This record gives sequence, C-alpha cells and structure tokens, in this order.
Amino acid sequence: MADRETTVDAFTEFVREVEPRLRQALCASFGADVGRDATAQALAYGWENWDRVRAMDNPAGYLWSVGKNYAKRQQRQRPVFPEVPSDAMPWIEPGLPVAMARLSEKQRVVVMLIHGLEWTYSEVADLLGVSKSTVQSQAERGMAKLRSDVGANR
Repeated sequence: MADRETTVDAFTEFVREVEPRLRQALCASFGADVGRDATAQALAYGWENWDRVRAMDNPAGYLWSVGKNYAKRQQRQRPVFPEVPSDAMPWIEPGLPVAMARLSEKQRVVVMLIHGLEWTYSEVADLLGVSKSTVQSQAERGMAKLRSDVGANR
C-alpha cells in the first residue's frame, strides 16, 4: 500500500509541475481543443507507464511527443487560426494567423512558446529535447518568415 501511495504522490507532483506547460505547448501547436485532449492523453499514458516514464532523462519531453503524436492523429491538417476581428483588443496584425499557419510545425511551436507565452529558450529546448541553439535558430527563422509574410521590417 505504501508503494502505491508513493507512486501516486510522485506522479501527482510530476503532473502539478509539467501539466500547465505541456498543455500550453500542445494548445499552441494544435489549437485549444486538440491540445487539451492531447495533454490528457499524454498524461494518461504517463500514468499507465509511470515506472518507465519517470526513469527517463526527459519525461516531460517524452510526454510532449506522446501528446504531439495523438494530436497529429486527431488533426490531419494544419491548425486553422481564427480570423482576427478588426475591433479586437489588443490589436493583432490581421495577416498573422495566415502567416503562422504557413510556418513549419517546429517554427510555429517555438515562436508561440517564446514570443506568445514568454518561455525561455532553455524551457523550450528542455521540452522539445533539442539544444538551445536549435530553438534559437527555429525562432529566428520563424520570426523572419513571419516578418516577411506580413510585410514588417525589424
């Protein structure tokens, strides 16, 4: 009984730490509905395989992959960003949703997490299981493409 309680406590603490950022990342990548479902599926998988998952070097990154794979199966097309109403506050560049949809998945995730949700390069690198320089490169390329697509200069 004590072993089960320890396992439950460890998983509960893991979820408390990881779930908000995992959900943000998946929602940024696949939209709110699919992202929330993917987060729930990834955490359910994590619980079912907790002994193996908790022993990994990057369990949050692994569950990101599980959630991403689930979301891709659910959403066979690129995310559709809603039209931006002209009277919306705060003001958003009207061409931004279309430009975001044109980015590669990696660029879109990195740009959304860094510039939209104010994650650090290190946090994004840890989640995605890549180096900070890879994150920086993806962010720079994504922002350059966005600027070009919406006709903005630095």
